[in-house]
Amino acid sequence: MSQETKIASHFEQLYGYPPAVIARAPGRVEFIGNHTDYNGGAVLGAGIDRHVWVATGRGEPGKFRFSSDQKAEVHTLPAGTTAKQTGALAWLNYPLGVWVSLGKAGVQRPAEFDLLVHSDLPGGAGLSSSAALENASALALAKLAGLPTIPPQRLAEIGRDAENNFVGVPCGILDQGTSAFAQRDHLVCIDCAGPRFSTTPMPPGLRLWVFNSLTKHALIDGMYAKRHAECQEAAKALGVKFLALLTPAEFHARKAALAPLLAKRAEHIVEEHARVGKVVSALAAGNIAEVGRLMTASHRSSQHLFENSAPELDFLVDQLTAVPGVFGARLTGGGFGGAVLALTRADFNEDAARDVAAAYQKKYGRSPEILPLQTADGARVLG
Repeated sequence: MSQETKIASHFEQLYGYPPAVIARAPGRVEFIGNHTDYNGGAVLGAGIDRHVWVATGRGEPGKFRFSSDQKAEVHTLPAGTTAKQTGALAWLNYPLGVWVSLGKAGVQRPAEFDLLVHSDLPGGAGLSSSAALENASALALAKLAGLPTIPPQRLAEIGRDAENNFVGVPCGILDQGTSAFAQRDHLVCIDCAGPRFSTTPMPPGLRLWVFNSLTKHALIDGMYAKRHAECQEAAKALGVKFLALLTPAEFHARKAALAPLLAKRAEHIVEEHARVGKVVSALAAGNIAEVGRLMTASHRSSQHLFENSAPELDFLVDQLTAVPGVFGARLTGGGFGGAVLALTRADFNEDAARDVAAAYQKKYGRSPEILPLQTADGARVLG
């Protein structure tokens, strides 16, 4: 039985009628470009073959109803509510925020709806389950209201608005943009100052592996917002709108104007933006060893300058980069826990991955979740 059929059956069990629309959006890995997006820089990401599905239909008049495959109950809110939810209902803020953002963007939206979320994407692993939920919700709700689809850039902007202004996370457009523009066997390139989106081919014979540390990853807890504020303060002190507008040479000539902590944060952003460009060039040249070196350098910068890593992530990077067949490894996503991405040859296999997991188990008393991943296409309406 396909996932789509299972979701339709579950929806009918919950609400008593089949869904009118099912949409799906992929999670993403941040290939390189850590925290550069909201600093006006460039990022590379990839859609992955782990997804969030949203099924929806026109429900009872005057009601918004929500459920998920991880929650047995149905939550009911008054139709049209714009009140932010808290506690156990906080997850509703993602589809609810999208409904609000659709209205702000002038996009058709239903007056009432029933909604079911299904996911095979681990939450809290830095794989953007929230952006996938936002993109799938936007497509499903717009289609329910009669709009066949939403162009990828507009879809990404609606999801980002929901996350920034309703959920309350000051993210850039990397997550929603990658999920919207993803293409199998490609990386998504985003010039976030535009934003401008393009894709670049992934050379054949490479594999992506994610090791989820199972360490707390919660952007809403304030650490992400703190780094965002530090970057804004550094840019203001340096007299630029965005830190990524500075070249490394320009930054190092002017860094003495910054307090030591802000200088560390800014150096990470400026150098990381430059690394993204170098990775694009190395991919085009087929220099995968250089791509891997730059990925690992990105992690060390996150570890020591931006300080958004965690000991568990550093340990995984240390273990992975010592294994033959691993080109490079780095944290993926906002950091402060979550997951590590490894770029490997095709002969890096489950046995090699389990060896890394065993070393982690020995040190931390728990085994990381291992996710061998394929690149995937972007968000779309399935029916």
